[in-house]
This record gives sequence, structure tokens and C-alpha cells, in this order.
Amino acid sequence: MHHFAYRGGILHAEDIDIPRLADAVGTPFYCYSTATLERHYTVFAGAFAEADCLVCFALKSNSNLSVIKTLGRLGAGMDVVSEGELRRALAAGVPAQRIVFSGVGKTRAEMAFALTQGIFGFNVESEPELRALSEVASSLGRRANIALRVNPDVDARTHHKISTGKAEHKFGIPYTDAPALYRLAASLPGIEAAGVHMHIGSQITDLRPFADAFALMADLVRTLRREGRAISWVNLGGGLGIPYETGSSPPHPNDYGALVLGITRDLGVKLLFEPGRMIAGNAGILVSRVIYAKHSNGKRFLIVDAAMNDLIRPTLYDAYHEIIPVEEALLSRPKAEQDVVGPVCETGDFLAKGRELPLMEEGDLIAIMTAGAYGAVQSSTYNSRLLVPEVLVRGADFCVVRPRPTYDNMLAGERFAPWLETSRSERLRVISEN
Repeated sequence: MHHFAYRGGILHAEDIDIPRLADAVGTPFYCYSTATLERHYTVFAGAFAEADCLVCFALKSNSNLSVIKTLGRLGAGMDVVSEGELRRALAAGVPAQRIVFSGVGKTRAEMAFALTQGIFGFNVESEPELRALSEVASSLGRRANIALRVNPDVDARTHHKISTGKAEHKFGIPYTDAPALYRLAASLPGIEAAGVHMHIGSQITDLRPFADAFALMADLVRTLRREGRAISWVNLGGGLGIPYETGSSPPHPNDYGALVLGITRDLGVKLLFEPGRMIAGNAGILVSRVIYAKHSNGKRFLIVDAAMNDLIRPTLYDAYHEIIPVEEALLSRPKAEQDVVGPVCETGDFLAKGRELPLMEEGDLIAIMTAGAYGAVQSSTYNSRLLVPEVLVRGADFCVVRPRPTYDNMLAGERFAPWLETSRSERLRVISEN
């Protein structure tokens, strides 16, 4: 469920009509709904009301400070994969004790910063990382609370670029190697190995891969405890899918919760989760305006002002995003198969290919739905296009929570090499002539 709907024939974000936002901030722009963010977090966390549980929002899905703060106020923890994301979580007021640090390539500097902040723990992905973390923690007179990320070699049945739990993937340690690495962890002075971690992928719409992986994790906890390891928490990652297409119905968090609790109830552990897409995906849309409608070789192209640099998922993952007109009456126009493309100079610059859509024309507004996760965070300034603004709506209020930069902002981020600098008089001459 989300809070984007037609009212009086116009698409609204909660109580604000989208054309009003387009007039205020220009297009394209991202728009996030507070009510949707809050509802999705509350529903997911509520599925584990009977358990000792920490839901850590995955910042890689949406790292806007206002989104982080909105969720942090509800009690969410944060799953971070870089010092930058950690600093964002802290800047948004999330207590360090509710933050876990994931990722295969943590540097020693990042480890040290996280340790000095007092985060909940680290998800460790390899033996070299384990040894490095011990060295860093020991040098600071600390012990790092860790879980080894275990790769269960389970097929998540999702897109190959967002599947992370098979043996050939770069993530985690082999399941069969886990007991030996926990024995090593117990011998290292800077390590407190109290947890177990897994994450098999993203946008998973079938509970069976979860059931297979969770059962393996429960067995591993029992094995480790028989060896004398004091395992007190289990991080089961994220990955629960969401509906990108009307009519699709991924598992409900309550069904997911029942599965987890059925497998882990007898373990007596604290449960951690790292949902990102499930909370933020349907809480955001990308609003764009039609620049031209072009006919070429029997095809119709709808050229819009959003592009692959603003939302790369369609070309990167072959991802489907529903596209609807902001004005409901346009739905009654004749429909035709069209490619929705942007201004970037790449054949891969598309938001939809061969999509049956109403015949929209120059100036019409469209909404690219389910764009709240892995949208703005993956955007770039390719073709020297400005990053698009992000807007947060709450009821009848809205705020531009990341403004659109200016071209001066963009140029100010770079500098000429000294040997390319012109004299002051030459610069003044060029300015006067232009």
C-alpha cells in the first residue's frame, strides 16, 4: 500500500497534488510519502512484536537524511555499508547502538570510526576482514561485536544482479567454513563473536528461499552453541520483495514474520533485519514531464526530462516501473506501444520499452512509481545533468529535502590544474566579451 492516489482527477502525494509540487520545484523530482514510510516500517516491525527485534533500515536503498530521521524516530536501526552512510545515520540522530555495519570491503579507517562511535556490531564477510577488525579494535582498546556473514548457497530466485546468497557470489563465507572461523574469532583479542548473519538477495517474492536459508542459520546457531559459542543475536538480512506491477502480490510481512518466528523461536536470540526496498520502495515516485513525442520507423518514443542518470534501475536491472499520467483523464486517451526515454546520449537511456501507454504529449506530467528505493541513491550527473531534487510530503505539508544543485554548484566542485589557469586579466577579458 502507498499514499499516492488520484483525487479529483489529479495524482496526489498524501494531501498535496503533484502539479503543485512540479510548479514549486520543477521536473524531474523524487517525491516521498511520510505516511507510507511510517506504515511500511510499522507493519514490518509489528510482524515481530513478540520477539526481541531490531529492524535496521538499509541505507543503500535510500540515504536521504529526512527519510533516515523519519524512520529513526519510530525506533528503526540502520544498516550501513560505508563510513559515509554511518555518518548520515548519526547526523540524522540514530543512536550508534542501533547501527550495524555491513559490506565486503570495510577499510581499517572505517572500522576505527565505527568502533569509536560505539555501533551495535559488524557483519564480517571474510577471514582477512576478521583479522583486520581484531587488530583495529585491539589498537583502540575495544572489542568489536560481530556476526560472521554466512553464505548458505541458497538460490533467492531473483534477478541475478541482486542475488547474494549463492556460492559464486562475493558475499560472506561458505556455510561449511563457518564453525572454523568462529573458532578463530574466539581466539582473536579484539573480537566478540556473538552473532550470525546472512542475506541472500533482494526483491525476493517467494518465501521458500528464506525458509531454506533460515533453517540453515538456525542449525548453525545450534552447532556453534554445542561448541561453546555464546550466540545471542541473529541477523537475517532483508530482501522481502514489493509489488512493482499492479496485481502482483509478494508475501506479506506477517507471513514472513510467522516463518521467521516458527524457525527461530526456540533459539532465544535477538533478531535483526535489514529491510530497505520493502520500506522505501513504494514510498517514492519520480515525477517527470514529457518533452516531445517522437515517431520513428513505426515506433513512438515518449521523450521525458527524467533519464537513466536519475533512475538507472530499468537499464541496469531490466526493472519494471509502472508509469502513469498525473492527470487521470489522460488514461482514457487511445493507447499505443511506446518507449519512454530520456535526454541522455545512450541507447540504454530508457524508463520503459514497448510499454502500452496513453498517447501523452508535450507538457504532460507522468509519475514513475515505486521509485523510493535504489532511485536517487544511484543517480549521477552523467552528461553533466544536475541531480534531481527530493521532496518529502507529510499530509498537506512538503519540504524539498535535497535541493536541485545549480550549474554553478556543479562547476564549483572541480578546479583547473595550475598550468591551465589563465591570468586574471585574461579571465576578465573573456567575461567582458561574453
